[in-house]
Amino acid sequence: MNGTAAWPPVYDDEYLPAPDQRYWFPERETMPAGERDAFILARLRATVRWAWERSPFYREKWTRAGVHPDHLRRLEDLHRFPVVTKEELRAEQAAHPPAGRYVCIDPADVARVHGTSGTTGKPTVFLIGRDDWRRIANAHARIMWGMGLRPGDMIFIASFFSLYIGSWGALAGGERLRAACFPFGAGQPGQTLRAVRWLLETRPAAFYGTPSYALHLAEVAASERVDPRDFGLRVMFFSGEPGAGIPGTRRRIEEIFGAACLDSGSMAEMTPWMSNAECACRSGMHLWQDVVYCQVCDPRTFEPVRYGREGTPVYTHLERTSQPMIRLLSGDLTRWTDDPCECGRTYPRLPRGIYGRIDDMCIIRGANVYPSAIEDTLRTIDGFGGEFQVVISRERAMDELVVRAEYSAEVARRAATAPDLLQALRERMAARLTATLGIRPIVRCEPPGTLPRTEFKARRVLDNRALYETALAGADDPPRRPGRGAPGQA
Repeated sequence: MNGTAAWPPVYDDEYLPAPDQRYWFPERETMPAGERDAFILARLRATVRWAWERSPFYREKWTRAGVHPDHLRRLEDLHRFPVVTKEELRAEQAAHPPAGRYVCIDPADVARVHGTSGTTGKPTVFLIGRDDWRRIANAHARIMWGMGLRPGDMIFIASFFSLYIGSWGALAGGERLRAACFPFGAGQPGQTLRAVRWLLETRPAAFYGTPSYALHLAEVAASERVDPRDFGLRVMFFSGEPGAGIPGTRRRIEEIFGAACLDSGSMAEMTPWMSNAECACRSGMHLWQDVVYCQVCDPRTFEPVRYGREGTPVYTHLERTSQPMIRLLSGDLTRWTDDPCECGRTYPRLPRGIYGRIDDMCIIRGANVYPSAIEDTLRTIDGFGGEFQVVISRERAMDELVVRAEYSAEVARRAATAPDLLQALRERMAARLTATLGIRPIVRCEPPGTLPRTEFKARRVLDNRALYETALAGADDPPRRPGRGAPGQA
């Protein structure tokens, strides 16, 4: 198997399969489940032992939980090891800056520094070793091969080249694949318009970014009277947010661009993050379990659920020596299956991809509401303009769900002479959403271009219920007379 059975694995950077070969590593990708479990267990034991010997963070955590590397005799033993949360990692890095006590390699061996933006708190630092970066590149190249990409294909990377590791991971994989990589980037004023021009000029085979950015790109192209099908794209692969796995969004992207839409991505901490990724058959993300071992777990007990059940992914690195994550809790929501894929790979799959987060689920009048379900429903409705926003508020102690949905330019044109058209569209949206969600939302139809666009991850949910609680608490405070101090003061 190309010398990869040892741990940590060493890959031949010159290796390439024949162009007509479906698999990068046929033996590993089509292993029977029992053989793969044995392969995974050997790597898992090596990873856990490595972390125990080199990381005070893991050693202290496991000692408190009463577990030791010697306890890992079967794959089923892994759930005895406690999960790691992002909050723990941030606290560890704050106590032991800059990267915490789970780096596990010498500082001289660090090749790359990445991190989070810190918009919701202290940034998280990622240190990646030189050998790990080569393994990441090899893993991503192998997975991109499974998507149908080949040496010589041009990949247009339309995502931020900054702290965000997604762009860099796609670039590393594309270069190892011997593809022609165009690291175009995103986020600068006027850059999307320039992207339209460059895509027309270069006609790349593949595009990488976020689904919401692809839809924004299509709008900019339309404003320039450019048909996105003229870009000549064959494959569009995405990460960073749900969308590519949502049927309605996938259909819209494929119809607009005339390219195959593929879903991928796990977590930045879990790089190689492409270890959740679809193949060219597009039947849900494969879990490339011999690279990163994923268990879909009950979000309360963190024990694996049966195939066919919903849970949250818990990830463990099998090839990383720098900052190895062992049972990292994602907080995402998915459902897994071991049903066979047409491609012949024997990995488990996530048929609907990652379709939400536990903390994104909103409970409204007793119903569980997922933004992805709203998006999927709206995209099946003729006249929907492609962008929406969910606003949750509380009036008189009753939760209200407001869905602001843009209507299409065609509807806007026709509504000028048919005033009842918008009301009919609003009622149709409300009826479809009620059938999907189990509660009736308030639907507001907005003109095209009203709602904010993004070149990165879309933020489409505003929960304003806390404003009601704050106002209510303020109303409960007794009025204070002018000129009087606080109680007990003269």
